[in-house]
Amino acid sequence: MSMDTRLSAAHFWRVALALIAILPVLVLAVWSLSRGWLWPALLPRAWSLRAWRYAASPLSGVPQSLTESVFIAVIVAALAVLLAVPAARAVALHSFRFKQAVLFILLLPVLAPPVASAMGVHSLFIRLGLAETVWGVILVHLIPAVPYSTLMMVGSFSRFETEQEAVARTLGASTYHVWRRVTLPALAPGIAVSAVFAFLVSWSQYLLTLLVGGGQVRTLPLSLIAFQTSGDDAVAAALALLYLAPAVFLFLAVARFLRTDA
Repeated sequence: MSMDTRLSAAHFWRVALALIAILPVLVLAVWSLSRGWLWPALLPRAWSLRAWRYAASPLSGVPQSLTESVFIAVIVAALAVLLAVPAARAVALHSFRFKQAVLFILLLPVLAPPVASAMGVHSLFIRLGLAETVWGVILVHLIPAVPYSTLMMVGSFSRFETEQEAVARTLGASTYHVWRRVTLPALAPGIAVSAVFAFLVSWSQYLLTLLVGGGQVRTLPLSLIAFQTSGDDAVAAALALLYLAPAVFLFLAVARFLRTDA
């Protein structure tokens, strides 16, 4: 097979994969702008911004859900990174007894069924007064977010050279300046990816939010499911696009950040 043929085949598969990824988003965009889209018409007979206007209005509850989802996901991402960095450093750079057991415990929230862990946590949160509160939802989102963030950071710490910190201390740098000038710049790509994973894990939670929030904490996934079951396909499609937007934006931002860092 010639070089030109291989390049053509590679280009074909890249285009095919891009179409597979973009086509569902295009269908959602058409649905959100349609007044009605009946089979077997290839395109809607009438177009309208009704769904987007309704989604933007306070009466729909979507702006409040969007704000609450962003707030919860940002707090979860920040807390998950703060917990993941020291845990990942200990796991990646130190040898200690029961290390494999610690790794298993870190992964257990991901391996266990979400319903089982959520029901146990919900009972505890009722006693602590955290059920049906935003902070209760934040804490329960940390259960799946922290393991993912820790795994991302373990990979970063496994490539980190601790000798750089030792050299900085030898030259008189304080612990704070070692962290700010040496450790943090070296780990910045890993921290960014870890925070993005934690954000998206929290952003996508439906079951944990429903069980612990009890319907009082209404995030965007809860609103999306509600409109999806109501039969209003146009509004559901508009909310689905809003739901996808952070994942696409964060993916592009992190990819650009990593490319610039490299």
